[in-house]
Amino acid sequence: MIKQSLLLFAVVILFLTSCGPNVSVSTLTGKWKYIKIEHPNASPPDTVKKAELDQAAPYIQFTPEMKYLIVWENKFLSHGSFTLNGKNLNVTEKLPDGKTRDFVFTVSELTDSKIVFESSGPEGSKVTALRASKF
Repeated sequence: MIKQSLLLFAVVILFLTSCGPNVSVSTLTGKWKYIKIEHPNASPPDTVKKAELDQAAPYIQFTPEMKYLIVWENKFLSHGSFTLNGKNLNVTEKLPDGKTRDFVFTVSELTDSKIVFESSGPEGSKVTALRASKF
């Protein structure tokens, strides 16, 4: 009975760990063009209009050195570093005054050509992006 329980437990753990995206520095590395930005926790929830995204041309770029950069309308919006914890990116943003701010991006989907990640909280957003280039 104990052997069967342990075997079942092992199968469940393998299933749960295989369900999430394979997030690694090598799978993230590159430039990702935003194609959809949602604010599911806003009241009411909203989505950035396609015309605004086309004009702003936002993207996020991840480097092999575990740095990130977010650009909006050809201006640096945010930059800093990240570490990985499963499907979570623990982000440390460098602020203009020299301070830092920590937050988490959770990756819910990651393929060679598409990423979906989100931040939580009342101002959280869900971003869908397509790979524009790979280093």
